[in-house]
Formats: sequence, structure tokens, C-alpha cells
Amino acid sequence: MLESLSGETRLYPIIGDPIIYVKAPQRLTAKFEARRHNGVCLPMQVRGGDLESVMRGLSLIPNVDGLLITMPHKITTFAYCATSSETSKLLGVVSVTRRNPDGSWHGDMLDGLAFVAAQKKQGAQLEGARVLQIGAGGVGSAIAIALLDAGVSKLIIHDTHQARLANLLMLLSGRGRVIAGRPDPTGCDVVCNATPLGMSADDPLPVPAHLLTSSMFVGDVIAGHGMTPLIQAAQAAGCKTANGVQMVDAVMEIMPDFLLGK
Repeated sequence: MLESLSGETRLYPIIGDPIIYVKAPQRLTAKFEARRHNGVCLPMQVRGGDLESVMRGLSLIPNVDGLLITMPHKITTFAYCATSSETSKLLGVVSVTRRNPDGSWHGDMLDGLAFVAAQKKQGAQLEGARVLQIGAGGVGSAIAIALLDAGVSKLIIHDTHQARLANLLMLLSGRGRVIAGRPDPTGCDVVCNATPLGMSADDPLPVPAHLLTSSMFVGDVIAGHGMTPLIQAAQAAGCKTANGVQMVDAVMEIMPDFLLGK
């Protein structure tokens, strides 16, 4: 993998805090190698207060061709993008950037597309489905758009942060049947966790385990922490599931095309 490392190597840092759980560096570098592109993905731990200085520095390094953005920088990095996709413009959030010809950054939010792709690959039937989504943050907002684009018949969103939820519902008005609701999956076909719940062992479940039934499909965004309690509870109830690692697998298929301008 490092045989081609040279002064011609193009750099694609992934920035976040914490950074120890990310799996992208090795996998994205392997994807570049398979495409005969001399590029390397590098992990960089960047604290929230240091983002401005880091972005200024990375912008001045001409062989940095793209950036992968993870928590907690997906919203704040949007401000550094001169251009962006329609989804990123709507939500004010990015998960990846690439250089424009003039050296500025172009941003996009791939998390929603990757989440939906992972659900479908694991057997979720989204078209016409009634979906409960927990979480209305940056990732959750992108997932909500992707679910609506996938043809779900009704999307119920719950978030304990009422202002954040109200803002997402306003942004999604006119895009389909979207309402606020309780974290109760009763009557739903699909349940999606788009929150950090599950990253810590003492986190509560996003939805009550006893309300999950075998007819439901359950998806979780959490990766790098083993099988989450939500996925364990869902599988114990007989549900089909898609986990955060499978979402990462999906984004790894999408991201090289974006970074290489395909």
C-alpha cells in the first residue's frame, strides 16, 4: 500500500475528535490503490476550537486534494466551503470536501446516501415504508432527506433537542409526510438510530427494546464500538438489521468517486 508513496502522493486527511475509532484511512487508501490513484487518507485529531487554524493550514497545502469530515466538525466545516451540493446547502453540513479548480473547497454530505444504501443492501424495503428516525442532527438530517428520496410513505422524527427538530421539520416541509413524534416504533416498518446513543456502554436505548417486533427493520449509524445494544435488542426480537460498519462500507463505495471528481 505504501510502495507508491512519494512526493507526488495526494493527501486526503480525515479530521475529527475523537479520531481513534475511524476505519476510513486504510480502507480509502486501498480504494485509491485499486483505482491506480496515488492517494493516501490520513487521520488527524482536530479539536473544535482548532478547526479554523487547521482549515487555514490545509488550504495552503496544495497536495491536499480532499478532506473527510467527522464529528464534531460536520456543521462548522460547511462555512469553509465555497461551493457545495444541494443537500449540504439545505442543511449547512458536510461530510467530505474536494478541491475546486481555484483551490477552494466543494462540500457534500454523503452520510444519508450511505445509510440508505446500507439499509437496502441488508434487506430493508423503504419505498412506501413508515419510518421512525431518532435524531435530527447533521447526520440525521441527511438521512431524513435520503429516506424521503427513497420513497418512504411517512417519516416520524424524534429528537430531545426541540429547536433542532423544529428546524429540520421546517427544512423538510413540502418534501413528503414528515412529522415529529415520540420514540415509539409501534406500527413502523423501519426504525433508524441517527444519534450517538450506543457509543457508551451506559447509554440508554434510542427506543424501548420491548416495542421492537420481528416485522421491523432496524438501522444504526454507530460504528467502531462493536454490536450496539440497539442492534442486539433488534436481533433478539427477530428484526433484520443494518449497523454502522455496513454504513461505512457503503460510504467507502461512494466517497472515492466524489473525491476524484467522478
